[in-house]
Amino acid sequence: QVQLVESGGGVVQAGGALRLSCTASGRTFSNKAMGWFRQAPGKEREFVAVISWSGRSTYYADSVKGRFSISRDIAKNTVSLQMNSLRPEDTAVYYCAADTTPYSTRFGVVGSWGQGTQVTVSS
Repeated sequence: QVQLVESGGGVVQAGGALRLSCTASGRTFSNKAMGWFRQAPGKEREFVAVISWSGRSTYYADSVKGRFSISRDIAKNTVSLQMNSLRPEDTAVYYCAADTTPYSTRFGVVGSWGQGTQVTVSS
């Protein structure tokens, strides 16, 4: 079981930037795709970004493409999400997630979730 802990959320004005980090524990982290989902009030949880187990492939939701960047440091067991040009519609709880399949390139079935970190973008 992979345990995930997010950090870096907060309140920022529209047009600003935040960087989220997710620290993972568990021996199976390095061979799993990792990424981020978000859930706004009254809405379903939605995919944001994913990075492959190797770090060589990344995929983004259309709504964040060009503004958000995902990266991972396998040695430090961390996955980060750099969020630039933030908009009020980016306001949500952001969840770190890990896939269940070894050597995965993107999410198939999420096996582990973090507790979430709040991101609020004011207009």
